[in-house]
Amino acid sequence: MTRWFALVMLCLPMAGQVGVVELKKVAAMDALAAELNSKRVVFVGETHDRNDHHQNQLALIQALQRRRPGFAIGMEYFQASAQLALDAYIAGRIDEQQFLHDSEYYVSWTFDYRMYAPILRFAREQHIPLVALNVKTGLTSEISKKGIQGLSAEWRRAMPRELGPTGEAYRARLKKSYEQHEGSGPEGFEHFVEAQLVWDEGMAESAAAYLKQRAQSRMVVLAGSGHMMNRDGIPERLARRTGALYAVVLNNDGDVMPSMADYLLLSEEARLAPAGILGARLQDGDGKCSISGLTKGGAGETAGLKKDDVFVEIQGQGIRSAADVKVAL
Repeated sequence: MTRWFALVMLCLPMAGQVGVVELKKVAAMDALAAELNSKRVVFVGETHDRNDHHQNQLALIQALQRRRPGFAIGMEYFQASAQLALDAYIAGRIDEQQFLHDSEYYVSWTFDYRMYAPILRFAREQHIPLVALNVKTGLTSEISKKGIQGLSAEWRRAMPRELGPTGEAYRARLKKSYEQHEGSGPEGFEHFVEAQLVWDEGMAESAAAYLKQRAQSRMVVLAGSGHMMNRDGIPERLARRTGALYAVVLNNDGDVMPSMADYLLLSEEARLAPAGILGARLQDGDGKCSISGLTKGGAGETAGLKKDDVFVEIQGQGIRSAADVKVAL
């Protein structure tokens, strides 16, 4: 099925001029794929909980596959420890449920898997390699609390080998986000900047390692738009390591600035049907998953579940953690 969208090619107008974009014009993804044909790396940013953004990512990946196959898909959603599971899933050695378990998807990533599943299934169908890009779970949280200097030796081993400069524009963008969501105070902000820097550098390093090992390889990178906007997150840090030609494609979810990307996709929100809710608070401990509380009148209480009940299995699947429950559901 062809997915149509409003495509904006962003460029800076000359001083004293006003840029004009005609939003009524639409294009097929194949037109964008043709524009991106010469790039070794294509970054496609997202807002994690926008289903239409993931539909757009899939449509672009499909268009790129039709035009010029032979690329990998780098994903923020998985950390390096999940790479073996990604490889096994693409090779067909494990099914989707086993993949979700082995990759620890519900431990390291909290967003509705139904939004990402079509991309992963298409990659498996087309034998497109998947590359885990994210840093070790907990590293950025640890830096946000203590700063890089306060990290233990164990956490330092999880750091990227190279940290580039932040730059004034990078810091200004992070400052705005920090003041809106995190808090205030110079020390807290410095730790926040360090955490974001490590995050961006770590994902750039993972992508660069894959590209360097395969001289003719190409990659589509899927990650949050904040890691790609204005190119000073992952894109420039990957280019510093590889010199690869790249383009940034963002899904719009806010203010539009000419410098933010090369292309902007405009689409209406496409919401998923509500997910089933168990209505139970789950607690892990001693290799088992128990119920620590129930929502009054919820599905779990209605079904007869009780506080302190322990999950043993769901439809034949053994349960040892809350993540196992999510996989089974």
